[in-house]
Amino acid sequence: MKTVIGISLGSSARNFEFNTRFLGESLHVQRLGTDGSLAKASKLVKTWDKRADAIGLGVLKDSYKAGSHRFVDKDSAKLKSVAHKAPVTMGGPLGDILQEWALRHTQVALGHYFNNARVLFFSGLKNYKLAMSMAEYTSNLQFADPLTQLAVPKLLTSLQALQLYASGAHYVKDWSLPSALNSGPVKEWTRFLLRKAMQKASVIVAPVHELDEFGLEELAGKTIITSTVSDERLASFAAKGVHLVIDGAPVLHGHSLGPDLLDAMICAASGKAPEDILEDDYLEIITGLQLEPRILYPNGFKRVNRFAFVIHPLSQEYFKKVKPIDLLSQVSPPVMMNSLERIMAYAPPFVYSHVSGIQSPTGVEAEGWLISVGGTPREIMRHSPEFTYRRLLDAAATAQRLGAQIMGLGAFTKVVGDAGVTVAKRSPLPITTGNSYSASGALWAAHDALMRLNLLPKPRGKERIPFKAMVVGATGAIGSVCARLIAKVAQEVYLVSPETAKLLALKESILRETPDAQLFLSAKADKDIAEMDMIVTATSGAGKKVLDIMQVKPGCVITDVARPLDLPASEVAKRPDVLVIESGEIQLPGEHIRMKNIGLPKGVAYACLAETIVLALEGRFENFTVGRAIEWEKVREIYKLGLKHGMKLAAISGVNGPFSDEDIAQVRKLALAARKKGQVSRTKLPKVAPTEIRKRPRAPRRLTVDATQQV
Repeated sequence: MKTVIGISLGSSARNFEFNTRFLGESLHVQRLGTDGSLAKASKLVKTWDKRADAIGLGVLKDSYKAGSHRFVDKDSAKLKSVAHKAPVTMGGPLGDILQEWALRHTQVALGHYFNNARVLFFSGLKNYKLAMSMAEYTSNLQFADPLTQLAVPKLLTSLQALQLYASGAHYVKDWSLPSALNSGPVKEWTRFLLRKAMQKASVIVAPVHELDEFGLEELAGKTIITSTVSDERLASFAAKGVHLVIDGAPVLHGHSLGPDLLDAMICAASGKAPEDILEDDYLEIITGLQLEPRILYPNGFKRVNRFAFVIHPLSQEYFKKVKPIDLLSQVSPPVMMNSLERIMAYAPPFVYSHVSGIQSPTGVEAEGWLISVGGTPREIMRHSPEFTYRRLLDAAATAQRLGAQIMGLGAFTKVVGDAGVTVAKRSPLPITTGNSYSASGALWAAHDALMRLNLLPKPRGKERIPFKAMVVGATGAIGSVCARLIAKVAQEVYLVSPETAKLLALKESILRETPDAQLFLSAKADKDIAEMDMIVTATSGAGKKVLDIMQVKPGCVITDVARPLDLPASEVAKRPDVLVIESGEIQLPGEHIRMKNIGLPKGVAYACLAETIVLALEGRFENFTVGRAIEWEKVREIYKLGLKHGMKLAAISGVNGPFSDEDIAQVRKLALAARKKGQVSRTKLPKVAPTEIRKRPRAPRRLTVDATQQV
């Protein structure tokens, strides 16, 4: 039986030994800790040099390469020089393979886990290959090498900076901190800076023993990439609030084996020297033994994805709430406020609110940032689209630095220019406008409003809900989506658009999906508007009157999904017996949601913001809804994803904000009164003689298209 010894600078309390059959050879494997003592490690190497078939030296690397520069660790070289007979390995090449594999395995297994993560490396020089791999998923990298190696109070923030550091650091590679710098105020200062960097990071790459001195404040909520995590250390990580531990070291016989010990076992079993083992040998051994990296959750499953969402002031009133200009704006005359409004349009983006506490029933959590740009709708529309694009790209850069993995566009920022297409092309982050969930939320709210008004007869059995619906602007991007969805539930659907050929094509397409739909086509809304229980307006004709609200049936629910709105507040005010909905607000999942006031009740978000959060919870870091051509499949998909992650309809909003139960009850009361008055008026009409009826010209026959007819 061959003997393999692992000598580690780690704790002797974690010593172990076992016998195994490995690569066809019987091995006795023993791990010996030295509690950080190089002198003790050197003595153990001397003792086992003639007795062991291979020796692994843990914690240290014999050499490492950063860019074109190669470094040799002097302590490792000194320890290796003690041995003269037994092959000695630090397992550097094998460790690099295992760590990089662990990173890529996690990225695939957990779905884009490291996308734009904020990653802190205790040493980029010693983990250069891992840093290169991590850079494929995120540019938010920090390296503490100057801090830990030279006590220089600076962090490197890119691979390029690390390479430049390496090109100069080779002149001081043999230099170690003098005792004066390695203790006292200097040491405390460097540790303080390292702790601050750890608090801001979401992922920390460090040797497991170097994390022992840090606590809850630095490690809570973090992902740790390390090696050889024992059960005791995993329990310690749990107490410190660590979310996830990624361990590249495999487990054999119940023990986590460092790359040095595993490499020594390979040397002993194969009879090869460490330098003679090729990468193909490692591949064959790893696949043959079916080794896998470990993904460990110290406190149970925990995942937090990150988002950003762009907001902007809707009027000058917003400036009265923003410090430090609030006092000035409250006493300024209108002329000065107009100037302030124009100046603020040029202001750089800033974080208005950090959002936390969002938790899906699946266990995934989301945190994010509301980032404000300074332009009001008037200023956004006054400037060219390129002006707004630049502000949104600045906001995207801010979101990237914060670690967001997807960014949503809110209010007028999503309708400027090409509705997010250009921003998505230039942005470092995936972009969504939220329009898919806005359309879904508006229809969700309209359906809920119909039910709450309780003016419709109850359906019998599995029959469709007995109501008539009209979609004005049915051939547009949002209108066609609404038409497809309404056709699945309404008894009759009236599609209105001046584009008659597109109407015919839309009807044909809807009937392929919903063969039993009852569809009626028209070029104008006024012909059938008085019979409608629900109307959806989704036109693109800003400023044009799309329907006469005075002709609408009392108790009708109008959902205005056009942006800008088809029905201004002045029109809505004419019909208090009609419910005009602008949007449906969404109740976010989670009992302890923290977010600054956005004009809605606590825990409630606009549907466009909710779409960004749903995509974050799902881990769908991609351009989802951009441009004006909204895909109805995405509207349906985001609705289902919202239900999966616990989204609920929270409020129905009109031009003046959310409707209360009292508001809806008042609309119902007025609608019933108006309907009763209309019935009374019809019963009091004078009787007409039969001869007079015959003299009247026959009314033109209304052309209807039944769903069973062919187009």
